Formats: sequence, structure tokens, C-alpha cells
Amino acid sequence: MMIKNRKTQLLLLLLMIMGLSLALPISAEEHKTVTDMLGRNVEVPLSIERVIAIDDGFVEGIMYRLGIQDRIVALGAPCCRTDFNYSFETVDGRSYEFKNGMNPVKYLIPELVELPVLVEGATAVNYETLASLEPDVVFLREGSWAFSAGSDEKIEKTIASIESLGIPLVVLVGPPFQEQPTVDRIGDEIRLVGEVFSREEDAGDIASYLESQIDEIRKRTKDIPEDEKVRMMQLGLSPRAREGGGAGMAWGLDTIESYFIENIANAKNAYDGTGAFVVVSTEQILNMDPDVIVLPTAQGYHPASELYTAPYYQNLQELSAVKNGRVYALPWTPYNWAKRLEYPIEAMIIAKAAYPERFADINVAEWSLDFYQQVYGVDEATARELRSVQWLDWMEEEGF
Repeated sequence: MMIKNRKTQLLLLLLMIMGLSLALPISAEEHKTVTDMLGRNVEVPLSIERVIAIDDGFVEGIMYRLGIQDRIVALGAPCCRTDFNYSFETVDGRSYEFKNGMNPVKYLIPELVELPVLVEGATAVNYETLASLEPDVVFLREGSWAFSAGSDEKIEKTIASIESLGIPLVVLVGPPFQEQPTVDRIGDEIRLVGEVFSREEDAGDIASYLESQIDEIRKRTKDIPEDEKVRMMQLGLSPRAREGGGAGMAWGLDTIESYFIENIANAKNAYDGTGAFVVVSTEQILNMDPDVIVLPTAQGYHPASELYTAPYYQNLQELSAVKNGRVYALPWTPYNWAKRLEYPIEAMIIAKAAYPERFADINVAEWSLDFYQQVYGVDEATARELRSVQWLDWMEEEGF
């Protein structure tokens, strides 16, 4: 009888302990504080299962590399779930068509096509959808497509609105939103994302690798004398520029595009004005007459063959870069306002285009395959697909 009573007493004691533990408030140890890039202290859960990133694939790419991409519950822009096509006709009537271009994370995480998009077109964030998804944390990247440079008031309103919902918000600051645009803080962004997920070492490895590629370019070009610097231009072959009476778009000395030319490749921006997406005329481009032209994403993909052969660019055939065959296409990067993890590929193409003799030992077509493997942890076959969806196979075809 005594044994039975003891068992009963032990059972009652266990139930009491369980009841007390259930009644205790959530421990502060289940959260931690991170400092975002605006200097705001943000409490985030230690266990994060539902994530929203209001950006253009930057955070999603990091999450893929960390193996936690299944925690993404919404997208900040439509570019992460869209397939793009582009075509043009040559002066002699032939057609060029490019299909299945995409943001690399769309290829890596096909499930993204099923997720809601919180910012469509010129609309504000859909706060009702955001709240209904009950995210554990929201990332917002200043300088991304939804929040390009100059929209400070819009940013402040968005931050206040998300905070009012009681959702932890971590703000990243991309190059366009920095006082002096630079890629040198992209590593800080990556490391902050890693800190939020308690994956500091893994995120640090990604950031360090990207930084090492930029350091290598700078090391090879740092000693070029001023009078030997190549004059380059990022020329946007945007149809909107032509519709507005211009021939293309230029990026001035105060932009991240110019930074790639002058501060990484150590060349000279042939366009010495200011501003981004500046419409320039045929006469202006001919007067600048750059030694090298690189073609960024500008309301469409633009291969070198378009500048060489499209009927609407025949009046630019006297450009030195065109006559000397020194026109190169940059990766297909839709909505890439703030630069994503692939930014060293852009930098490498620009640098080799400017100074091929200094990069003679680097085959960028092969280098890019290693890059994708290092950054995303994928095999070579997947790396080749990533190169293709960024429409970079021209490098292999031309031995670049």
C-alpha cells in the first residue's frame, strides 16, 4: 500500500512540475538581439521558420546556400519567379531570340513561383498579405527594386508599418542607398543575414569568398597609370531610351555602375556626368567614343550582336568599341538595383574587357562555373545551367 501511495505522490509531483513549466512566460533566451544596418536593435526569434525578404533575390540566394530556402513564405518582387525572353532583328532581317532568362534563385528554388509577391509594379507593400503569412522575421533591403535610391520617405513609412504589426524587421542597405555607392558593404549584409539565422560562420565564408574575387581584380589593375586607363561605358540599349528620342542610357560617376568601372577595374567612365539611367543621344555617344562598351540589363537583355547588327544602331557603327569588336554583354540581372551575390561576375567581365592582357590566364566562362559552385554549393552541371539562365554562354562560344 505504501508503494502505491509513493507512486501516486510521484505522479502528482510530476504533473505539478509540468503545470508550472507550462505556466511560465516565454524565456528571453528564445530571442536574441541583432543590430541592423540602420543601427536599429531588433529582437529576432532563435527559431525562425517563416521568412519574408523584400528584395530582389539577395536574401533568398543566401538562404539557398545555407540550406534553409524552404523557410521563405513570400517574395518582395516578381523577378524571382519569372522567366524572361528577349529578341531582336538584324539589319539584314535575321532574328535573334533568347529564352528562359531568369534570376539565379528562380532556377535554384523553383518553388518560388508558388509564393505570393508583396510588391507588384509601383504599388506599396501588401501589408494585409504580409500579416496573414505570420513571418518570424522580415528582411527589407534598401536600394532594391521596390525601394530604389531616393525613396527615403517611402522606406520610413514601410518600416513603421511593418513594425506596427509586431513583426521583427531587419533592414539591409544595398549600394544604391549608400552615400558613396560601393560593393564593400555587401559582405556586411551577408554577415547580418547569417547572424539572424545563427549561421555566422557559413555566411562569413560566402562574404569572404565574394570579397576575395573583387580583391583579386583590384590587385591586377591597381598599378595602371592614369594615361593608360581604358575609357569604358556601361551603355543601356533600352527601348525606352529610343522611344524617348535617345540612343541609349548611361550611368554617371555617382552610381554603382561607374564604381565597377573606376574603383574595381581601375578604368575610366567615358560618361563623366551624374545620375542613373540617363538617356543619351547618338551624338553624345559618338562624342564620348569609349574604347570598350559593356551592355547591362536595361529594360531587356542586350547581347553585343544587337549593337553590332540591329538596324536602330547602324549610326553607332563608327564607335571605336564597335569597330574594334570590344563590346561585351553583362549577365542577365533583372531588377538588379542593389547588386546580388553574382556581382563579382559583372566585375570580372568588366575588368577583362578593359584589360584582357592582365586577365589572359582567366577564362571567365570557366571561372564563372567555379564561382557558382563556390557561392551556391552546387555541382558543375547546375553551374552550367546558372550560367545559361544568366545568358552568359557567349563567353564559352567566344573563348572569353
